Amino acid sequence: MAEVPPDQFNSQFKGTSSLFNQIPAKESQDDTKAPLPKGVVLDKDGKPCRTCTSVASWRALTKQAKAESAAPSDTSPLSSSADKMTTATTPLAAAASPAAPSTPAECPPDVEELGRSTWTLLHTMAATYPEKADIQQQNDMQGFLKFFSRLYPCWVCADDFKTWMAHPSGRNQPKLSGRKEFGWWMCEAHNEVNRKLGKKEFDCRFWEERWRTGWKDGRCD
Repeated sequence: MAEVPPDQFNSQFKGTSSLFNQIPAKESQDDTKAPLPKGVVLDKDGKPCRTCTSVASWRALTKQAKAESAAPSDTSPLSSSADKMTTATTPLAAAASPAAPSTPAECPPDVEELGRSTWTLLHTMAATYPEKADIQQQNDMQGFLKFFSRLYPCWVCADDFKTWMAHPSGRNQPKLSGRKEFGWWMCEAHNEVNRKLGKKEFDCRFWEERWRTGWKDGRCD
């Protein structure tokens, strides 16, 4: 694994969406319908999935829906699809700024904000995992990861994580005997997403400093 320069340590996991990763194949739509904005992911019911989509793509979608609704003579299939979205998207579109880099405060999280928050939780769980876990603690964490991969709000991300853990070789099964092993496994899981997104990998030798003890240079004290 490539070593990461010290000045990049803090930035490696920032802005990562997820395992917690969008799957382009899931974005496809019926050829008879007007195309959705790039990056919009559909839910299992065929409607736009807010927690699977970035805020920029969601705003582009709501702006498109507003434009369609303002044209009564327009009979494109997208209009009827957009009408199925919650009415809360209309005021959002009115205030939308496509260039905004993040979700406004007190708004539902997009896929990127959700991913960042989730990684913080998962890495912190690994950092506070017992140094040597007994059978019950291992079973509890195994159960958590199993249900997490089913219930994560971004369903395509959840499917991606579940598929990754279930690799036929067994190499991606959670390593739960103790903190060091589990923390390294979690770091590798995150790096798998970084690779998919074209981001630099984090040097897992430093996962404890990043998520448990703080950096030795004192920046976290």
